[in-house]
Amino acid sequence: MIDAGQSRDVADERRRGSRLERLSHPARALLAIEILKAYVQARRALRRAPIADVVAGLRSQSPPTTAPTAESLDEALRLGWAVSRLLAHVPGDTRCLARSLVLTRLLAKRGIPSTLVIGASTTPAFLAHAWVEHDGNAVLKPGDDSFGRLVEL
Repeated sequence: MIDAGQSRDVADERRRGSRLERLSHPARALLAIEILKAYVQARRALRRAPIADVVAGLRSQSPPTTAPTAESLDEALRLGWAVSRLLAHVPGDTRCLARSLVLTRLLAKRGIPSTLVIGASTTPAFLAHAWVEHDGNAVLKPGDDSFGRLVEL
């Protein structure tokens, strides 16, 4: 069994490799538009419904998920990197929960299974963090080891 540190190393290595496979300019523009649309959809939904309902809604009308593969992990990492990179430049609340919801939508749309994890740390002060996993591998940064898992959606 791979421990959390090894899992992060594998994910970091895969993430670096997937950046090398650059998208064309039109494909990047389409992905940016898709990310921004998912962001707006997620933000609106969060104002109206509990998080579990929001996640279910973001996953609805998507193709059925397929079994995890190395290729689906590479795609999940690539999309996670793109979401983090783009939303870092968007005004508004684009912290971990927003990024996780957007990535959840993008993965669902591609039939890639994922788990949105919400964790918390109580020392030295209460902090919460959200991230996305694919087949047990973090595709958005899971924070440090101080975050205990509270909810998996």
